[in-house]
Amino acid sequence: MINASIRKDFPMLNGRKMQGHDLVYLDNAATTLKPQCVIDAVTHYYTHLGANAHRGDYELSFEVDTAYEGSRKAVAQLINADEKEIVFTSGASASLNLIAYGYGRKFLKEGDVILSCEAEHASDVLPWMKCCEENGCVIEYIPLNDEGRIEIETFKKCLHEKVKMVALAHVNNVLGYEQPMAEICALAHQIGAIVSVDAAQSVPHMKIDVKKMDCDFLSFSGHKMCGPTGVGVLYGKYNLLQQMDPFMLGGGSNARFDMCGNILLKDAPYKFETGTPAIEAVIGLHAAIDYLNQIGMENIHQHEKELHDYAIEKLMQLENVHVYNPHADGGIITFNIKDVFAQDSASFFNSQGIALRAGQHCAKLLNEKLGTSATLRASFYFYNTKEEIDRFIEVCAQANIENCLNLFF
Repeated sequence: MINASIRKDFPMLNGRKMQGHDLVYLDNAATTLKPQCVIDAVTHYYTHLGANAHRGDYELSFEVDTAYEGSRKAVAQLINADEKEIVFTSGASASLNLIAYGYGRKFLKEGDVILSCEAEHASDVLPWMKCCEENGCVIEYIPLNDEGRIEIETFKKCLHEKVKMVALAHVNNVLGYEQPMAEICALAHQIGAIVSVDAAQSVPHMKIDVKKMDCDFLSFSGHKMCGPTGVGVLYGKYNLLQQMDPFMLGGGSNARFDMCGNILLKDAPYKFETGTPAIEAVIGLHAAIDYLNQIGMENIHQHEKELHDYAIEKLMQLENVHVYNPHADGGIITFNIKDVFAQDSASFFNSQGIALRAGQHCAKLLNEKLGTSATLRASFYFYNTKEEIDRFIEVCAQANIENCLNLFF
């Protein structure tokens, strides 16, 4: 287990109360808390730099450029990519939309198939639905097994000559299952399909190597890995990025243009980074990556798995709790309090100082598979402790329809 002393690095975990109780933050799949080093990096930009990136010919601007491109190098090293394959966006949603717009709308045609599954996040489904509306392509969904996983044999059966794009999450944000992406990529490439990986729930929690995975695109957000909000990453194989269209044009993305409408865009990644970016967030992301590397991605994954298994063992002893994913591969537990609507349960947890998620978790196609309209989701990160799990279990045991309704009457 990771030493609990690491919590001192997070201001939110030092004395923060919720409803009079010490905060137990279990909504890390939605966003993570920020260590002081990330806060300091953002503050340093505003306090000591302040200039724009890629715009000026003076010392301050050079320092900003150096810091900004240093962040690109850190991201590339984190996932074993080349720097020119790293595009900064506003988040995973923006990255996934850019793939659907810049590649899908340009290259997919009527009758082409996008292969996905019903467990996908809205940000990995809706852009492709829009692409289908405009281009006449269609989405086909890979059946999930009884547990909610994609099995390789089932995936093989779904592949055919019309499949041109595979869009899947590496780790599902509701069930927490890790999909065998290296095998999926290899099989997809055999029929000439492109693979887009939503890695919002994997890059923050485990070691990722895009070369070993051999995905074509990979998207993730900074705020889910201790970084600031407003920054995300699109990794793409360079030849694909060069073929793609940006969905915004303006300053910074073009090499030159004239009054006749001739536009020459810069090479990737810069043709996708028009306008003034979230400079402080990009710099803060670098600080977050350095911080995670100090802890070690393997240690983070192991710690979360240990917390998950510890919590599951205790939850399965409670008769009032229904768990939907007891065999998750990471730190996500999706559950309900029996006979209590998820949002009402969440209000009870809130009254006890526990922050977790209630609802459909942006995966609205999954309701029928789960057999419920909404669930609770507790998601762990490396700064969570067994003592917090014990408190979580204690509140789970107290949760029932009477105690939940007492909050409102």
